[in-house]
Amino acid sequence: MRERQYQVNAIVLKRTDVGEADRLLTLLTAERGKLRAVAKGARKPSARKTGHVELFNSVALSIHVAREIDIITQAQTREPFLAMRDDLDRLSYAYYFAELVDRFVQEEIEQREVYDLMLHALHWLETTAHLPRTARYFEMQLLDALGYRPQLQTCIQSKEELLPEENFFSPEGGGMLKAQYRDVYRDAISVPVNTLKVLRYLQTRTFAEIEQLNLSAQVEAEVEAVLHYYITHLLERNLKSVDFLNTLKHAAVASHQ
Repeated sequence: MRERQYQVNAIVLKRTDVGEADRLLTLLTAERGKLRAVAKGARKPSARKTGHVELFNSVALSIHVAREIDIITQAQTREPFLAMRDDLDRLSYAYYFAELVDRFVQEEIEQREVYDLMLHALHWLETTAHLPRTARYFEMQLLDALGYRPQLQTCIQSKEELLPEENFFSPEGGGMLKAQYRDVYRDAISVPVNTLKVLRYLQTRTFAEIEQLNLSAQVEAEVEAVLHYYITHLLERNLKSVDFLNTLKHAAVASHQ
């Protein structure tokens, strides 16, 4: 017999207004992966659930099984991540992380590693002084967790170890190429030595170690370009939140000129 009620620990990735007072939530859960559920009356100021189902909240939920979309019956905030909410830059990166997860993760497939990563990432966003670098670390760890780990140590064509020289990255091939094999994949782009070194760090070191790196703006930009190129290839689309982050970045540059 199918259960009528279940409990999950969840992060609110997305919400959409439906009807006059309800909200449809996209949730990343520890127990059941990504799922959608309705919070009835959540847009009413007096509703008990209202403050608990805010975007990016970590919440404990009781959910009733319904014929079409399950219904949230109880909600309790575990972590509200308040320090992030008054900072547009930090909040924008949270939107980006949530959109990435939403695009990559299929519904109702348990993804505990992704859930844990998203929870860690929201903590990082509250305190880090390096928002773009945090995003690069999140991207690389997410790719790893989902089975899209790029091959950065050896040439995907020859299987030989890469030398400290200009090599090339192919999103289609899922990794690095020695210069002599660059034409095997038409999408291969150049990756300088220091950029490859940082990409490897993102793949193998802790977040605390990544925060301590002293990187030039050029290397940071090159690392971002490689990962964005790969992610766009995998998703076959650009993300809305990336465009907004770029708008914020250009505005920040303009304000300092």
